[in-house]
Amino acid sequence: MSLISASRLRAFASSVRLLDARPGPEDYAAGHLAGACHADLNRDLSTATDADHDPARGGRHPLPPVARFAAQVAAWGITPASQVVVYDASGGGNAAARLWWMLRALGHRQVLVLDGGLAAALAEGLTLSTDCPATAALPPYPAVDWTLPQVDAEAVETLRNDPTWKLVDVRSAERWRGDTEPFDPVAGHIPGALNLAWNENLAADGRFKAPELLRAQYLALLAGTPTERLAVHCGSGVTVCQTLLALEVAGLPGASVYMGSWSEWCRSGRDRIPG
Repeated sequence: MSLISASRLRAFASSVRLLDARPGPEDYAAGHLAGACHADLNRDLSTATDADHDPARGGRHPLPPVARFAAQVAAWGITPASQVVVYDASGGGNAAARLWWMLRALGHRQVLVLDGGLAAALAEGLTLSTDCPATAALPPYPAVDWTLPQVDAEAVETLRNDPTWKLVDVRSAERWRGDTEPFDPVAGHIPGALNLAWNENLAADGRFKAPELLRAQYLALLAGTPTERLAVHCGSGVTVCQTLLALEVAGLPGASVYMGSWSEWCRSGRDRIPG
């Protein structure tokens, strides 16, 4: 199980570690679910604010060093025994699923994403707070490496030409086609990449589609390719994690993520399909 409903969270909210993964600090400061700590996308979930950050090396949101993230996880009061629930206001796409993936890759299994996010929680009667919860000082979370499958640009260069693999870009169809590119200096996509936007995983109410619908959606896309030979990416390694979550919900785990994504690739000098 990777998702939790707002009604179930309401019943167990006092016994979980809540993390608000909305990208910037302003929304968190204005009001967050009571008891939630903030996980800042740029500061905590990536090295985007580091002085030496270069999107050509790792994209716009590179993963932080494992040791640094393990220390941050402990600062949130999380131990290997903690049940963690993460949420955002974007159907998991910015950046609850990124945090879910990072915790899972750190080795923490007890982490769930709030289905429907903040809106679902408020509709269920959970309340907002402006208090920042205090957490006890803990040793860093015990981890030495990211444990979930990843590929780098060199591997993508190889697998995109391998008919036994599939490469899927989860950005919007407009960005994949190159009609528009609001974040990176070049529009287009990696040659050979198929497209299925991450928000296609959501129903009209902002919650994830039923597992059987997601499974049918991805089995049609994979067309016989096992998920162990699927690599997925987005613009900067954030919304792609929502697709990894959807695959998990569908019972199709095992895909690899290219975290550098289009933001790294388009700066690399490699071939691309321009807009």
